[in-house]
Amino acid sequence: MKKQVLQEEKELQEKNRYSDEELEEFRQIIVEKLEKARRDLKMLTEAYTNNNEHDINDTSPTFKVLEEGYQVLSKEENSKLAVRQDKFIKALENALVRIENKTYGICRVTGKLISKERLRIVPHATLSIDAKLNQGKN
Repeated sequence: MKKQVLQEEKELQEKNRYSDEELEEFRQIIVEKLEKARRDLKMLTEAYTNNNEHDINDTSPTFKVLEEGYQVLSKEENSKLAVRQDKFIKALENALVRIENKTYGICRVTGKLISKERLRIVPHATLSIDAKLNQGKN
């Protein structure tokens, strides 16, 4: 496994962009993640806008006060998660644009190719591991 990663890194140093076949593989990964992210965003949005209202309007007022406090907190959390999910969706959409431009997988700091392993895990990545680690130090 380690030998394979070293071989891949050597090949990456010699290349300046991914092949069309490799870009298609990444496009498939991104499209799948994008579909799931959009479904999740829809579910989160419904949760904090109360489109799917299953509240306790017909129950005891004592429970209602406690439940309303929880609902406010839950709506705030869902709203925060929805904002984060929307940001993730935009990052994935931007990655698709980079695939179309054939600039996908190129580190925006070093200009070198980001490893396939990293892109398979974080398909919207714009920084190589080295650049990301150096960013954390600054």
